[in-house]
Order: sequence, then structure tokens, then C-alpha cells
Amino acid sequence: MIDRLRQMAIFAKTIDHGSFRGAARELHLSPSVVSHHVSQLEEHLGVALIYRSTRKLTLTNEGQRLLVATRNMLDAVESELQDLSATAGEPSGELRVTLPSVLSLSHITDQIAAFSRAYPRITLTVDFSDTRRALIDDGFDLAIRMGPKSRNSATSRTLFEVRRVLVASKDYLEKRILGTDPEALTDWEWLALAPVQNVPLSFRHKDGTTMKIKSAPHLFTNDAQALHRLALAGAGLAIVPEFLVAPDIASGAMDYVLPSWELRPISVYAEWPANAPKHGLIHLALRALNQEKS
Repeated sequence: MIDRLRQMAIFAKTIDHGSFRGAARELHLSPSVVSHHVSQLEEHLGVALIYRSTRKLTLTNEGQRLLVATRNMLDAVESELQDLSATAGEPSGELRVTLPSVLSLSHITDQIAAFSRAYPRITLTVDFSDTRRALIDDGFDLAIRMGPKSRNSATSRTLFEVRRVLVASKDYLEKRILGTDPEALTDWEWLALAPVQNVPLSFRHKDGTTMKIKSAPHLFTNDAQALHRLALAGAGLAIVPEFLVAPDIASGAMDYVLPSWELRPISVYAEWPANAPKHGLIHLALRALNQEKS
């Protein structure tokens, strides 16, 4: 069992660094030894965990499942070791965090508040901004980002995913005849976020059918909350995080458009400097933010 746990830790470190060589440098092992441990783990489990190529390593479905379990295990162990350390004392210091303003309405604000209550000696500065802040140049210790793909490396970690939905106001929908697929919506009034205005929209039906369309928005904004309010006011169709419109859906002011067709969720991930101390405030905050939504 001890050998398996060691192999799991080496496997996770390999994925964090994106290569056997990167993991080997941190673990003070040779790349061949790191590769051997991962291969031994795959042989023991009877499944492939990583697809190897000359350019990169790619997780299999089984590898993704094991990575999640391994990270949970390692985080739990590190947390317990820190709690048990007689010399650790109560954490204190300053921590500066930046994240998109739209997340101020998500459950992550509850996690930040819980972190602040748990560690009252940490002075926390939280920057909710629609301007993408630079970690080093703008003096931040931790950045929470949103993007179409998961980010897991030695200096980034996916925290959770945000479901996106296509919505419009009830008043807007009552004046139009709704088709059966996204293609029927291309000539409707679309609202869009300025940073992603030229990205084709990919939809997936519950039966597995996929479809891509290119909308022609007539109104742009750089703020997701403004996008939501404009759609609520009847300006057109909008794709927004579901947590923004949940109260309006519940009240009947807005409705889902083609709810059988789903959009790919957005990943919310954390980034931090490469030289961040492993047991410092940044990783303490990461463990708090990586908890599942209750």
C-alpha cells in the first residue's frame, strides 16, 4: 500500500508539471524513475492513466478520476500535518486575491468569507475586477480566472465549473416563435461579451447531437452582470452563468431558450506564482477555495 501511495503522489506531481522531467526535478529523481513509478501504477490498476506523446502528456478518463482522488488525499494529509505541527502557530500575514467581478455573486464569496472567519489574523484583500490583473506586476498572491478549459499545472488548479445557459426575458420570448435547434436563432437579437464576440457557439443536445452556430450580436458589453441585466430588460438573447439568472428563472421574469441544448461550462481556476511556499498562505487559501460547494 505504501508503494501505491508513493506512486499516486508521483503521478499527481507529473500531471502538475506536465512532464516526467518536470516532476523529476522537483522530486530529485531521474525522469526514468518517475516514468517507471507511473507505469507500475498503471500495471497494478490494469488501466492506462496517461497518453504519452513527444509533445505532451494527456490524462485518460481513468487518469482524471485518479488525479482527483489523489489530490484530495494529498490535500487532506498536508492539511493535517500543518494542523498537527506544534511550531506552525496561527497563520497570519497579508494575502491579495483577484478574481472576475461576476464571481462576486457565486458561492466562492461564501468560501472567501469562511476563510476570513477561520483565519482572523490574515489580512485579506479581495479585488473583484473585470480588468484582468497580472499576478506579479499588480502585486497579487493569487488570481482566480475563468476560461473555456481546465487548468491544472504546478502553478494552477481548476476549482470548479460554471454552467452557462442561453436565456431571454419572458416578454422577449412571447413575441417570437421558437424553433427546435440553435440554427433557428441566428437571426434573433443577440447580446454578447466583447472579449468573446467572435467565438462560434457550440451546443450539445441531450441526445448527443452537436451543433455550432455563428451569431451576429447587435449589442456588446464587457461585463457579465450588465449582460444579464440587458437580457432581463428584453434586449435579446444572452449566454450567462446560470447562478446569475437563477432568481429570475424562479420568478418567471426570464426563461431558458432551447433547454435541451447545452453549452460547454466555463472553468474557474486559480493561478499563483511559481515560488509560492508550499505551506504558506496561498496554499492555505487554495485548500479553502477547493472545497466542494455545500
